[in-house]
Amino acid sequence: MTSGRAAAPFGIYVHVPFCATRCGYCDFNTYTPAQLGGANPDGWLEAMRIELGLAAAQLAARGPLPEVATVFVGGGTPSMLGGERLAALLDAVRANFALAAGAEVTTEANPESTTPELLDRLRGAGYTRLSLGMQSTAPHVLAALDRVHSPGRALAAVADARAAGFAHVNLDLIYGTPGETDDDLARSVDAAIGSGVDHVSAYALVVEDGTALARRVRRGELPAPDDDVLATRYELLDERLSAAGFGWYEVSNWSRPGGECRHNLGYWDGGEWWGAGPGAHGYVDGMRWWNVKHPKAYAASLAEGRLPIADSESLDGSARHVEDVMLRLRLRQGLPVTTLSAAELGRADGAIAGGLVRRLDDRLVLTDHGRLLADAVVRDLLD
Repeated sequence: MTSGRAAAPFGIYVHVPFCATRCGYCDFNTYTPAQLGGANPDGWLEAMRIELGLAAAQLAARGPLPEVATVFVGGGTPSMLGGERLAALLDAVRANFALAAGAEVTTEANPESTTPELLDRLRGAGYTRLSLGMQSTAPHVLAALDRVHSPGRALAAVADARAAGFAHVNLDLIYGTPGETDDDLARSVDAAIGSGVDHVSAYALVVEDGTALARRVRRGELPAPDDDVLATRYELLDERLSAAGFGWYEVSNWSRPGGECRHNLGYWDGGEWWGAGPGAHGYVDGMRWWNVKHPKAYAASLAEGRLPIADSESLDGSARHVEDVMLRLRLRQGLPVTTLSAAELGRADGAIAGGLVRRLDDRLVLTDHGRLLADAVVRDLLD
């Protein structure tokens, strides 16, 4: 077996742990002001500057410092930091790393915390891509998800982003929320298409343990998402986006030509990245690590000059192979057959016969039906 690919570009992921409120479905490492009890964005930013400096020193010790092809600021709600802090964050990246020519620099934002002034400042600072959490245009769906923005706010934010000069804008959708209908989703997709964005991400609602949504489902207040309904909704999404000129390039992501998220492609195609911030994960030289989660513990570690790593693991050849198959099969470009063992190729023949995968030259690519069952296809291949 071989990996079948050239080295992927290097990226930096920055985690912003702040949110004004906590959505009922969210299990991300986020904190509201009341939960933090005194931790603040300025303290987080100072700790981030220290971590980026330590990261550059550690990477330089292994050889030439990698050029950064992509930066992704996620959360949480990065837009809560405001334009000046987000500009200062990107300055801190530049102070420690060289950005590649044409680097993709993305920040996530919630519609309710964006303004034309914020977006102008971000564009001027060097951000090239904006990702907005729209989720739905149906008021009752937003309410079920505990989203606080109005149905039209995300679309207004897209218009503001385009006016600020962002050529690349993504909208996130969630489908399968209790109470959502096919028409609700169709209207949301059509609104996203009509907004002029060049990228749409769409995720089936997952009821994560420990969330407010999970507690409501357990109490019988809301029904759990239905797999058949989720499959129908996915097909609806794909049909409408495809008809509008969006092509799927990963199972949950569609873009117009040239609108793909290069940072996420780095994850899916086996690239390396430094994960900075509370709870962030990184991957370099076959080693995966994750930072301490709480912002106060994160800042305290860095104040002492120590990287805030909670734990790490070294991925051996077997673990890397599993991830290779799991991630690359989800991509439109598919999985090189040279990645698979003889036994796995034999199992792939069964997936081909079942209409889940097709072989295109030297690659295995999911069929439309196979995309609905991508996780199961991966499990069957790896047995």
